[in-house]
Amino acid sequence: MRRSLVAANWKMNGSREFITELLGAMLKRLDVVATQTDILVCPPAPYYELCAGMLDGSAVKLGAQNAHEAQSGAFTGEIAANMLTDFDVSMVILGHSERRSDGETDEQVAHKCAAVLAQGMLPIVCVGETLQEREAGQAENVVQRQLNAVLDHCGIEALSEAVIAYEPVWAIGTGETATPEQAQQMHAFIRGTVAQQSGHSAAKMRILYGGSVNAGNAAALFAQEDIDGGLVGGASLKPDEFIMICESVSK
Repeated sequence: MRRSLVAANWKMNGSREFITELLGAMLKRLDVVATQTDILVCPPAPYYELCAGMLDGSAVKLGAQNAHEAQSGAFTGEIAANMLTDFDVSMVILGHSERRSDGETDEQVAHKCAAVLAQGMLPIVCVGETLQEREAGQAENVVQRQLNAVLDHCGIEALSEAVIAYEPVWAIGTGETATPEQAQQMHAFIRGTVAQQSGHSAAKMRILYGGSVNAGNAAALFAQEDIDGGLVGGASLKPDEFIMICESVSK
């Protein structure tokens, strides 16, 4: 049975004071929930050390929002996957639509995935279509292309250890969300695509939904057969709401 996962993506938000208060409020109640559900917080990079200290001894884990595929070099502003291990980062978000829209390619995401896996961390590989692509009937083709890039470069066994996050681009930060049925349909397609190469890997792989998840829609989304949790953006900056989302998936 797949263990559920809820990941908080704080994006480029917060300050030392804000994050100290936010994470402190969450930890008072999340350690109990984290015995049944994997819970991950992904702060902005300047606050990795702060969060790592606060999470020491907690069941809640630290995640990162990105990693570079090279181990070192002249890559100003980038963070290598091996650097993240100094903070006990356990998972790394890769290929988020906000990065893809800035020019990150399927090939780059695949190479980053390999770099993260090589360091013993788990990638959370984001896939998803724009509204234009969905309306053109290309949603599944787009997601399959994004998945195949990782499969071709990393191999099926590596992907079975990864987490896939389906994030319909048209639902991110817009207040719009895919219906539970729409989300389940794409999650089943993703699992089916992987199953064509390995049924074992497909059954083992966790697939999260990310697209304006909130306390009001979380339970219905997480009740779907192929939805194993959520990648939560704006709602994860509100401790009470994020805790309710985590409690929804652990029921």
